[in-house]
Amino acid sequence: MKFTVEREEFLTAVLKMLKAVGAKSSMPVLEGILISAEQGRITLAAYNLEIGMKKEIYCNCEKEGDIVIKARLLSDILRRLGGTQVEIETDDKLMCHIKSDDTFFDIMGMAAGDFPEMPSVADGTKISIDSKTLCDMVKGTIFAVSQIEGSRPIYTGLNISVDEGIIKFVAIDGYRLAIRKEKTNIDKNFNFVVPGKAINEVVKLCEESETDINIIIGARLISFLIDGYLFIARLFEGEYVDYKKILPEQFKQQIKLNKSDLINSVERVSLLINDAFSTPLRLLLDENEATLSCATSIGRAKETFKTELSGTPFEIGLNSRYLLEALKACDEGNIIIKFNGPNSAVTIIPEDENSDDFLYLIMPLRLR
Repeated sequence: MKFTVEREEFLTAVLKMLKAVGAKSSMPVLEGILISAEQGRITLAAYNLEIGMKKEIYCNCEKEGDIVIKARLLSDILRRLGGTQVEIETDDKLMCHIKSDDTFFDIMGMAAGDFPEMPSVADGTKISIDSKTLCDMVKGTIFAVSQIEGSRPIYTGLNISVDEGIIKFVAIDGYRLAIRKEKTNIDKNFNFVVPGKAINEVVKLCEESETDINIIIGARLISFLIDGYLFIARLFEGEYVDYKKILPEQFKQQIKLNKSDLINSVERVSLLINDAFSTPLRLLLDENEATLSCATSIGRAKETFKTELSGTPFEIGLNSRYLLEALKACDEGNIIIKFNGPNSAVTIIPEDENSDDFLYLIMPLRLR
């Protein structure tokens, strides 16, 4: 195999492919990128048995062939080369010769035949979605995806569905729930659960894209085509949790606040909280004002601000990190926070109660 390619374009592709490279795998070949050269182009492939990526780059190919090169070593070499062009040539012993200007590297490659075949999504539901919409909806829910597989691995996934032109993203981890909805021109109905880690990597690719994202949803796999990068991930099997059962239908108390003002107050008072799970942020609600406070081994903090409470005064304990993440995911402007006393979940919704663009639910912490 022998080809010459633009160094910057090659490096950019390799760096993005690192997302799908195995880390310290029992199969060393998974720590590499498969490079396949043919007339006029090279195809890069990375696959860690959970997610996979492919990318084609134009090149000057003198001899076709395949090789697997350690991904991180290749990225380090390309990053430090000074030339604009890189020439890569391999021999029958899998030795890989890398040349750029007056710099040369000889490194051992791995046999392409040992690289596992990446699955493909040939048949499935095909849709297209604006990259900004996808990014915004993922960022507005992904923080509530469980980080621990436990007995319900599906909690580590993001539930995505479309029903009658409304696309909905749902995440739940047992302590909180996040829901985002938006109207779409997608005319097909579907429902699936994609691993949170996978959709996070998709967002990183989408953030630099200004075009629509083409998606194919298969029975067990999903693929995203983003600016020439093909991203493939496995879907969770089984039914997602019936979260609708935990959504309160009635509320005893509610307040309306400016999102940004509340974030600033919570961040100030939370400066003394080291562990949000063991130290609750206390919210005392009275008729005309609210008080945020906390007490830790470091000290105490308290802040009072004006608000009108609808319902009976009470005090509730909340996880400060969970509250902040939910508030930061809300749209700008005012929000409504609804309660059912100190021992029930807190619900955050838009100021316009007829809007259901987002809903965040947080379980309370017990106060001592």
